[in-house]
Amino acid sequence: MIDCVEVRFGSINHLPHKLQWLSDNGPAYVARSTIHFGRSLGFEICTTAPYSPESNGMAEAFVKTFKRDYAYIADLRSAQRVLEQLPGWFEDYNNNAPHKGLKMLSPREYYRSSQEDLKQVKCNLMS
Repeated sequence: MIDCVEVRFGSINHLPHKLQWLSDNGPAYVARSTIHFGRSLGFEICTTAPYSPESNGMAEAFVKTFKRDYAYIADLRSAQRVLEQLPGWFEDYNNNAPHKGLKMLSPREYYRSSQEDLKQVKCNLMS
């Protein structure tokens, strides 16, 4: 958790705003010490619903995509090398890679598009 905070926000003791930390219900994630530590950093600790095939399926699809599109063609000589490449992979996944479930837009393109649609609906309601 602390590595994620430092990569995203620099070396700080507490998040600048509340963020959700979503995980499955594995023992390492639901341990009291993990939950306490995450909350001390400012995370809202969230776990998937037990026995939820939908959320597990989404996680599995994400891992499959990452393996197929990034890890398969990457430099995997060491764990350190993989960790160095991860930010670029996430950047590409979120900004460039088209997703079938998002009308062939990247997640950020889809988000921007949905925000514009919401603004248009609000404008129409107000007029």
